[in-house]
Amino acid sequence: MLASAHKIAAVVVAALRAGNKLLIIGNGGSAADAQHIAAEIIGRYKQDRPAYAALALTTDTSALTAIANDYGFEQVFARQVEGLGRCGDVLLALSTSGRSPNILAALKSARARGLVTIGFTGSKGEAMRALCDHLLVSPSDDTPVVQQIHLAAAHGICDEIEQSLMLEAAKK
Repeated sequence: MLASAHKIAAVVVAALRAGNKLLIIGNGGSAADAQHIAAEIIGRYKQDRPAYAALALTTDTSALTAIANDYGFEQVFARQVEGLGRCGDVLLALSTSGRSPNILAALKSARARGLVTIGFTGSKGEAMRALCDHLLVSPSDDTPVVQQIHLAAAHGICDEIEQSLMLEAAKK
């Protein structure tokens, strides 16, 4: 897991350095985690520093309900990825089960648009592997434990992103 987290941090750093953004999705508790992670990236994690582009696609209730009404709940994230995602952006998809249809649809949409795809899942979430360039698999299938591991890994990744980008800024 540590090697996966380091690779994921490097991928996100490269995207942010290039002026791209991080889009984050999840359902239920993972939706809250998506918001939490986005806030750490765009606000700050530990240090005062420039804002980095991150957006949780779980927060716009008008978009979520309109898309669910018009296209079905399976498309709530895919449709937002189509409208907001650009080649070079990163989609971080959180799914404890790895089988959520709306998460899988968004990953497919991201792949089609040239986004880098990252998945966080539990031990039974291998269905995501085919759609993810990078996959962090928690060694549990107990939802609360998986979510705790995801948040701990995300915090480590946020720290690495912040340190890497601030070190580069200090060199300039």
